[in-house]
Amino acid sequence: MKLSIFVALALSPLFANAFRGSQPVIKESIRSAPLGWTPTGRAPADYVLSLKLALAQSKFADLESHLREASDPAHPNYGAHLSKEEVHAFLTPEADTLDIVHEWLSSHGVGAESMSKSAAGDWVTLQVPVELAEQMFDTQFHAYVHEASGDTAVRTTSYSLPSILHPHIDLVQPTTMYARTQPARITYRYSGGLVYSAEGDNGTITGPAGNALDQSCSYQITPTCLKQLYNAEGYIPSNTSGNAIGITGYIEQYANYEDLQTFYKSQNPAAAGSNFTFVSVNGGKNIQDPANASTEANLDVQYALGMTYPTPGTFWSTAGEPPFIPDEFAPSNVNTPWADWADYILNQTDVPQTISTSYGDSEETVPFSYADRVCKSFAALGARGVSLLFGSGDGGVGLLYSAMNQTCHRNNGSDAPAFLPMFPSSCPYVTSVGATIGIPEAAANFSGGGFSNYWGRPSYQQSHVDSYLSELGDKYAGMYNASGRAYPDVSAQGVNYLVYIAGQPHNVSGTSAATPAFAAIVSMLNDARLRAGKSSLGFLNPILYGNASVALNDVTEGNNPGCATPGFNATKGWDPVTGLGTPNFEKLKDVVMSS
Repeated sequence: MKLSIFVALALSPLFANAFRGSQPVIKESIRSAPLGWTPTGRAPADYVLSLKLALAQSKFADLESHLREASDPAHPNYGAHLSKEEVHAFLTPEADTLDIVHEWLSSHGVGAESMSKSAAGDWVTLQVPVELAEQMFDTQFHAYVHEASGDTAVRTTSYSLPSILHPHIDLVQPTTMYARTQPARITYRYSGGLVYSAEGDNGTITGPAGNALDQSCSYQITPTCLKQLYNAEGYIPSNTSGNAIGITGYIEQYANYEDLQTFYKSQNPAAAGSNFTFVSVNGGKNIQDPANASTEANLDVQYALGMTYPTPGTFWSTAGEPPFIPDEFAPSNVNTPWADWADYILNQTDVPQTISTSYGDSEETVPFSYADRVCKSFAALGARGVSLLFGSGDGGVGLLYSAMNQTCHRNNGSDAPAFLPMFPSSCPYVTSVGATIGIPEAAANFSGGGFSNYWGRPSYQQSHVDSYLSELGDKYAGMYNASGRAYPDVSAQGVNYLVYIAGQPHNVSGTSAATPAFAAIVSMLNDARLRAGKSSLGFLNPILYGNASVALNDVTEGNNPGCATPGFNATKGWDPVTGLGTPNFEKLKDVVMSS
């Protein structure tokens, strides 16, 4: 342990001191540790904690203003994306924040040798023993054990900061975080073996663009089917335009090289021999043993890359888990380390213009302070010219498809029935992707959709959502936040994707199938713009809800049951099941090339 810390322990009285005459006030708390976690006693005083402090970003409103202008095709600054350095200038805390936080840390003997900072200075990571952390945050840390797995963690259920620091420090984690490494609430549904049609593979059917599709597309989705269905069959991307696509991977989901080659040989022989670039974030691994080939990661790379070859692709494997608040459907932490990934990406000079993410968490299990900070990081990426797409979830208006007949409740002590939104799809700075099924397309009954309890409705979608709500009337009144950010924004086919896993073909379904498919369409649109000397699209939603809405195939059939209700219905125009609809690439290309 560093000498400066021992000196601080020797000189400081037990528990939090006043700082500049300011007494400690609770910053964050949770009702209890998650179900299944049992305290075993006070944490050892010399146990070293790694704690991340998020410092206030006072210039975010200016960044958001720039994002709105750069994302609005009608604005003169459309497409004027920022560099890494320019974004960092918006994210860097004010000098008085840096000064007072440094003074406070110094008062506890925490020097440069016990901390590190992010490139923008907005995150500070401390390495401090429990005894000092208890003084700094006016709390008690306990050792917890997870009964089912035997995992242990040192955590608390509440922490405080001197009141004078509250405007300067947004959050401190992991404090109320109970992390376990286990499969996340990934938005895929595994169908097992392949599904074959009795009608065979001969003949064609008609797609929404009026073009011919292979008959097999009615029961099995492949890259060729998606290109036919979404009118992109004739477009060949370039590998020299500067365009790139990225795929995120979390919590031990590994994309297998051999499976990708098998998929290529089967579905896109021209791509055989090419591969993605692997990047580890926060210690993420790249295990290539076929036994560890992951359904989610394989699905994502095979479709994001299989549809966009020869566009360069990157797969990020991010380790770790973020803060968590338990609820009845998520008693243990399966949340995803969004902040670690976002902070890493924001510090890269070159970032893929399109990024697909097929992971999501129950919004209410993510502490608002953490969710809001991550959402702002996504806005910063949008300002960099990056299009972020997220799966809307597979639980309809709830969280779990398997629990669609169970009444849902919010984690606030109320017994009132409620719908449960998903994060990050509920973040207003990302594009949320729902799922469809069949030809003609209807809503897949698992397609996640609803309204955020954290963020209000952004102006770009106001008129579309108002139209839907006026038709919905009082149905489900009180079960959702009628003024919240509404999602999904768009949708794509989400059932029976052919995926190779450990060398074998399987069918996989879910909004995490729809997401890399829609992302591939966006990547091709970015390719077309870059080849014409234009900027990347960046944050998509303003143009999608604007003049691009007519370039989407409206889906008007189906619903998304959940929480013991039929859920919302798909209808003409935007709806919280399929959003604005599925893509027509050629029509979208005409729109974005004229913007």
